[in-house]
Amino acid sequence: MRSDVASFPGSPERPNEDWVATALPASGAGGTLVLLDGVTPPAGDDGCVHTVPWFTARLGGALTELSASRPDVPLSEILSRAIRRTAEAHGGTCDLSHVRTPQATVVLVRWDGAVVEHLVLSDSVLLLERPDGTVRAVLDDRLDRVPAEVLRSVTATDRLRNREGGFFTAAADPAVADLAVTGTTPRAGVRALAALTDGASRWVDLFGEGDWTDCFGILRTEGPLGLLRRVREREAEEARAGGVRRRKTHDDATAAYVELAAYGGTLA
Repeated sequence: MRSDVASFPGSPERPNEDWVATALPASGAGGTLVLLDGVTPPAGDDGCVHTVPWFTARLGGALTELSASRPDVPLSEILSRAIRRTAEAHGGTCDLSHVRTPQATVVLVRWDGAVVEHLVLSDSVLLLERPDGTVRAVLDDRLDRVPAEVLRSVTATDRLRNREGGFFTAAADPAVADLAVTGTTPRAGVRALAALTDGASRWVDLFGEGDWTDCFGILRTEGPLGLLRRVREREAEEARAGGVRRRKTHDDATAAYVELAAYGGTLA
């Protein structure tokens, strides 16, 4: 396996709320990728004394440890256990029932010699490249179905956050794990994979600079750092032109790229 990651904060004045990790089990027969995008709460009380980076670090750490050490447990159950573990770490000091309690989007991938398992929750993106170069995007599009005018209202957004008919993130309720987009692909059908937070996927879904196959080509040739630099350049152009296309000119942006080793140890 060969992996490469890059992450840029949205602003030097605040900490990066994204989190990413790759891990190889001691057997070397597979691996796991975890990518989280912490949800920045609007100004005001969120019922928690901890920061979003505190939350993503603990949830990401739990997901990495559990997915790598428990290959017998399905990814949805891995997410459920990680959410429960994280909630227990601050349930005694924080109001975890608050609608804006710290939360994150999730991409979780695990592979061995037979299959590639995946889980996606909310608007981070997973890309799977087949041996013939075809790229499949795995998306949870529920947030995209919410009208833009609704998302401009904090109150209206809160009514849809982790609610049926709205969208879901990993917060404090382990039951949300059953609502994630999950699936498996034969290992022979995946040559490489990538995960992007929405700050990185802007290159495709906001700026329309190319499709997911084009994006994957950049990740392969220029690496995650190259993609993030392209995103920042496009954001700067948009700002100079006076365009306001999202609440933030720059968002935390993280990308991970993984080439899987073929059976026998060589890269596919």
